[in-house]
Amino acid sequence: MGQARPATSPRPGPGRVPGSTRPSSGWASWARAGPVALGRAGHEIVAASAVSDSSVRRLHKRLPGTPIRQPADVVAGADLVLLTVPDDVLPGLVAGLAATGAALEGRLVAHASGRHGLAVLDPAVRAGALPLALHPVMTFTGRPDDVDKMAGICFGITSPDSLRPVAEALVLEMGGEPVFIAEEHRDLYHAALATASNYLVTLVAQASDLLRDAGVADPARMLGPLLGAALDNALRLGDAALTGPVARGDADTVAGHIAVLRTASPELLPAYLALARLTADRALSAGTLAAPDAQRLLGVLGGAPR
Repeated sequence: MGQARPATSPRPGPGRVPGSTRPSSGWASWARAGPVALGRAGHEIVAASAVSDSSVRRLHKRLPGTPIRQPADVVAGADLVLLTVPDDVLPGLVAGLAATGAALEGRLVAHASGRHGLAVLDPAVRAGALPLALHPVMTFTGRPDDVDKMAGICFGITSPDSLRPVAEALVLEMGGEPVFIAEEHRDLYHAALATASNYLVTLVAQASDLLRDAGVADPARMLGPLLGAALDNALRLGDAALTGPVARGDADTVAGHIAVLRTASPELLPAYLALARLTADRALSAGTLAAPDAQRLLGVLGGAPR
């Protein structure tokens, strides 16, 4: 976790919402893309906390010269505390900071988790902290170019009404676009993003493996234009972009896929069947798949003979 110090404004008093949209004195976070992005925007990173060897190396590389301190010591000198740890680690971290008496009163405490909203910060709020959820909608791999991905992306924000200007200002400073997500919708919001991004990686990697098995030396070269066009069409046209044998009702072709996958990639077959059924349902609802074709196709997907 790191700490930054902007050059302007006095520090807000404990427990008081800052009068400015910009945090006044400090920054604390686990050193990833967020602190570096704010550093580029003029925030001075003055301290950090890192536990693992990889985190320490990343900190020295991306924020050279930044002192490494214990979390409570970093928090004590910060006006803004950003927690960027895995979703399942976050509740324990927040509870631990509150239980150990970290100086949270009057400080903005933000996390970058997609799943969590404000409830996870309740222990810190009871200690006087001002809560924010600032989730960058981008995939980060721990590479140096992660910070360059921040420009122009959306951030899923959950905040008290009184802190909305602060949340918006922080996101805008990082080059992002603020989008407010209600507390009760955080799980649905995150499930949507995980479905679109994480499972896409799995599917593309699986497809690449199958193409190599089929003798294609450079699957990325073959898939790149196809996937780029499919993504563009899907974002612009929605279900009207559905193409391929399922959307056309080509049951014999789908049966051939099932037969070859049963031998070549049995671990992929359940996902293929589930996605084919979902695609058929959407194509039927969109009117691009006729009911008789859908019935025959779903029969094949259910194991009926052709």
